[in-house]
Amino acid sequence: MLAITMFIILLVGLVLGVPIVVSLGLATIFPGILNPGFVGNISFVVRNMVNAIDSTPILAIPLFILSGDIMTKGKISDKLFDFFAYFIGNKTAGMPITAIVTCLFYGAISGSGVATTAAVGGIAIPFLVSLGYDAVYCAALVATAGSLGVIIPPSIPFVTYGVVTGVSVGHLFIAGIFPGILIGLSLMVYAYIYAKRKGENRELILAKYNLLKQKGFPTVFKESFWAILSPVIILGGIYSGVFTPTEAAVVSVFYSLLVCMFVYKTLTLKDTMGILKNTVKSYTPIVILLSLAIVFGRVLALLQAPASLRDFVITYFAGNKLVFLLVLNIIFFILGMFMDVGPVIAILAPMLLPVAVALGVNPIHLGIIMTCNLAIGMVTPPFGVDLFVAAPLIKEDVMKVGIKAIPFIISFIVALLMITYIPQISLMLLR
Repeated sequence: MLAITMFIILLVGLVLGVPIVVSLGLATIFPGILNPGFVGNISFVVRNMVNAIDSTPILAIPLFILSGDIMTKGKISDKLFDFFAYFIGNKTAGMPITAIVTCLFYGAISGSGVATTAAVGGIAIPFLVSLGYDAVYCAALVATAGSLGVIIPPSIPFVTYGVVTGVSVGHLFIAGIFPGILIGLSLMVYAYIYAKRKGENRELILAKYNLLKQKGFPTVFKESFWAILSPVIILGGIYSGVFTPTEAAVVSVFYSLLVCMFVYKTLTLKDTMGILKNTVKSYTPIVILLSLAIVFGRVLALLQAPASLRDFVITYFAGNKLVFLLVLNIIFFILGMFMDVGPVIAILAPMLLPVAVALGVNPIHLGIIMTCNLAIGMVTPPFGVDLFVAAPLIKEDVMKVGIKAIPFIISFIVALLMITYIPQISLMLLR
């Protein structure tokens, strides 16, 4: 009963507009206030908030945020866009598909949906609009594709899931590769259908494409080589065992600094101070939320909530894994519309993991399902964070972009259902 009350306090706080940190904090200390003799009292909460973040894997989060900020400021996305446009820009829907592919690759650099939307949107949206595409459609496309940034490794939500559940972050990174590609392909299919139905200004597109073609492949490849090499180094290093995900985050920071400052020269030493400040501002609320969420889970564990939930699900779902996964998808889809990815994973993953394992769901597969669901929430009205990044780029209302994104969201959901019910999509590289 106390566990249910904790969730009620959290939900009421969110509905009333109370900051999530405050709502989560009140919910966490409630059992200790009600019963000072309870093991999970206020003193327990304070102590555990400190040791909850005494973890090496958690260091990867601020480092990947910093790396993403450096590459956004260094305009790495420009180089990637030109490279992919060179090959497919003259095809039907080639330029919109180029934007999606760029988001896939940029996600493999930044690990963040917001950073991917901002970086790729800044270059792709004005360019697509100049080719005659509808501005709202372009913003919706980039906002949806930008959410791939939390699925394609290295992914900050995967690090969060690994920290709170003990699942290997490296394995999560590897497992996220094919799901991210599948979702990207589903978005490309709709972009192609849209281009066929609405038509394109082929003359204008070919004129712009020919300007890029005139540069020649050696020049385009030379300009984009170091940007393309980044995910190869990061993921190759993790996959081969050369370094851990946390060490990969360190490599990513230094690599992005060297490339942006000395190769592309789009960044100066003076710029780095502003980037560091921005990273600290971004990470501070995340680390407080994460530590509170971990302690929230520990208090629930003391109340035997995970075990009770597991018994409830096994009893009423009668071991039906397929129905459980469907209900899980619906719950996370709704939560993703109102909450950020990190807090939802940090709060609910430790509770749901024992239930999922009891029903035969692989812990890594569960992490992929959760993250993909919440990635959809990043672009789902009314509070999809990527919409708030993309809409100002075209000076349009957020809801207008959100409505235009609905067909992309449907494509995303189709891919999500395949990922949910075909575990091999996520796990084939781990076998």
